[in-house]
Parts: sequence; C-alpha cells; structure tokens
Amino acid sequence: MKKLRVLLVTLVCALTFGSGVQAAEPETEMGKQMDKMSGAFRALRRQAADATKNADSLAKLKTIREMAIASEKLEPAMKAEIPADKQAKFVADYRAKMKEFVALVDKAEAAFKANNNEEAAKILGAMADAQKAGHKDFKKKDKK
Repeated sequence: MKKLRVLLVTLVCALTFGSGVQAAEPETEMGKQMDKMSGAFRALRRQAADATKNADSLAKLKTIREMAIASEKLEPAMKAEIPADKQAKFVADYRAKMKEFVALVDKAEAAFKANNNEEAAKILGAMADAQKAGHKDFKKKDKK
C-alpha cells in the first residue's frame, strides 16, 4: 500500500510539474565530459581534507585530468554565438584556460602524493575558481 502511495505521489508530481519543463539542450560530447569531471570534482572537494582517502582523491584527479584533456580538444558550443572573425581567438583562449586547469590538477596531484592535504585543498579552491571563470567565459548560458 505504501509503495502505491509513493507511486501515486510521483505520478501526480510528474503530471503537475512535468508539463512546464523545457526540453533539455542536446547533450554534447563536451557536456558529457564536463559532467564526469564535475562529479569527480565535487566528490574530491568533500574528501580533500581526509588523508586516508588520498588514493581515491588521486583516482578522482585522474578522471578530472582525462576529461579536461579530452575537452581541451573540443570547441565550446558558445563559439557559434561569437562573431566569425573572433571565433579562432575564442577557441584558442578556451584551450589555454583548459591547459592552465590541467596544470592545477598536476599541482593538486603532487600535494596529495606528498600527503599535504591542506595545500591540496587550497589548490582545489583555485581549481573551483578557474571552473567558475571558465564557465562564465566559455559556457553557453542556460535558457530559462
């Protein structure tokens, strides 16, 4: 009986709120990579202070590095919104920022390997700042 109530409430919510939801933007290869990177980064930031999780933190950094390097080779969808004569510079700037981000990943990795979790947490803060700035400069604005 309880399962039936939960199912009914879920159905009512879906019908009530579902009709107002806009269709999501088509998922891009870069979007998939950024989602993987973001998930690993969120988990990493939560556990960064815990030295007993450094092996897992290094595994998460490996995922972040792989996704960042793969994303660096792609072009942001926002490029289409940039005037044609500025697109090459836009893409070059994006790739340069991704290289800087990967350099921060390398520094964080070195800090975790040295069991310097305090330094690693500071570097993760810099990575978060770089992420925010990169999204501001290179990510298409969400339609609302």
